[in-house]
Amino acid sequence: MSNQAPLLELKNIKKDFFGNQVLEDINLTLKAGEVLGLVGENGAGKSTLMKILFGMTEIRDTGGYGGDVLLNGQKVSFNSPFDALEAGIGMVHQEFSLIPGFTATDNILLNREPQKKSAVSEVFGDRLNTLDRREMKRLSEEAIEKMGVRIEGSMQISDMPVGHKQFTEIARELSKEQLRLLILDEPTAVLTEQEAEALLDSIRGMSKRGIAVIFITHRLQEILNVCDKVAVMRDGVLVKDVPAAETNVTEITRWMVGRNVEGMAEDQRQAVGGEVVMSIRKLWVDMPGEIVRNVNLDVRRGEILGIGGLAGQGKLGIPNGVMGLYPAGGSVTFDGAQIPLNQPRKCLDSQLAFVSEDRRGVGLLLDESLEWNIAFPAMQIHGRFLKSKLGGAVKWRDDRAIREVTAKYIDELQIKCTSSKQKAKELSGGNQQKVCLAKAFALEPKFLFVSEPTRGIDVGAKALVLEALEKFNREKGITIVMISSELEELRQICDRIAIVSGGRIAGILPASCSSEEFGALMVSSVV
Repeated sequence: MSNQAPLLELKNIKKDFFGNQVLEDINLTLKAGEVLGLVGENGAGKSTLMKILFGMTEIRDTGGYGGDVLLNGQKVSFNSPFDALEAGIGMVHQEFSLIPGFTATDNILLNREPQKKSAVSEVFGDRLNTLDRREMKRLSEEAIEKMGVRIEGSMQISDMPVGHKQFTEIARELSKEQLRLLILDEPTAVLTEQEAEALLDSIRGMSKRGIAVIFITHRLQEILNVCDKVAVMRDGVLVKDVPAAETNVTEITRWMVGRNVEGMAEDQRQAVGGEVVMSIRKLWVDMPGEIVRNVNLDVRRGEILGIGGLAGQGKLGIPNGVMGLYPAGGSVTFDGAQIPLNQPRKCLDSQLAFVSEDRRGVGLLLDESLEWNIAFPAMQIHGRFLKSKLGGAVKWRDDRAIREVTAKYIDELQIKCTSSKQKAKELSGGNQQKVCLAKAFALEPKFLFVSEPTRGIDVGAKALVLEALEKFNREKGITIVMISSELEELRQICDRIAIVSGGRIAGILPASCSSEEFGALMVSSVV
């Protein structure tokens, strides 16, 4: 066994984009059934390395790469992801690649559906075969079973919460018999702690079946809990490759960022006891995959209120309902005035803002520049960044003001980009999230809902984003309601945390309370 070649070898991998070196001499090995944790800040080169391994056309179209990729000792060169899939390599990307109008079962078995012959197809050929729906159901349930997580195979993707979409992506790869190596890019970013633990169990199961896993995540404790070894990248270089049992979160963080990142939790926030600025009563929301039945919640002026809870219990539905993105009923008052539901523009006119958890679907104009993404909402809603003449009868863009505000937030949030003219779709997921925050900050709202603000963001940038929210709250006096699947993140910067269970508020506790107390609320049945 010891003489056998590793399942995967990467030898002296190099890559540059138009003269900009993004990978330099990467050497890695992976055995069958081994779990490798690949970590690094956004822009460290992790995604580029995985694109090389998965045969993404973007690599070929930009001049290819240097070095060798070997599978079982044989040199391979993939021209497309289809070549990689045929060789037994699967990949679950950070951004979903599912067909919204299809069911989970349809997506899991797409292009590999079992077929039934009929009298017609016996005569006229296989193209007239029909889908074997019973066998499709069995195969998809088998793949879902391998994850140890229950998702409904007959549910349409468009009706699913984000966590279930992630599990569908993973089940699709597990359904492929030839799978030998699975790349998971931020698979737990959209999952609650309970769902993430179920996924880690699933990774352990894959490992026992001989499937090797490359696990990319910013949740470093998960790396230590499930991986055999840890590879750390920084600025396109592999700086460490060590057994997971021989390191810890602090050490990995230092290797990743080249500096110590101190937790902000030590700096306990003072409790805010201000007046009620927003009052939500009997709120229900019709949002697919979310239960919001009867939410009563008061938010105090100037506080950061956290909303947590398990997936599908209603935490994401609350801001989406209040801001008019999904049908809602009940009543919401802000600053003493009634906010009409189901009218997004009225919310914005009342100086409410929302950073959605769905940054690509709702948050960004992907084909537009960073300048346009950050400035356009404030220009459209509040008439900012405009010059005017003749008493406002003639208006045009103030390009200098737009450049200045964009430069300000690129600097404050450390958005990694080539310039303020770069298109939003060209940024990494974490940097796209920062643009969504910058857009909300540029609106200068009185009240901000921010949902999953650090999804897919590395440990260094996560601290920076949380600090930016705290600074925005403290310096501008903005009231913030932050929704997150990560309880520890809420405990770091919130004054109070409301836990949603079964579509209602199960309880509200000071952020200083223990994880166990919050956990008890999450699993409580509210009547």
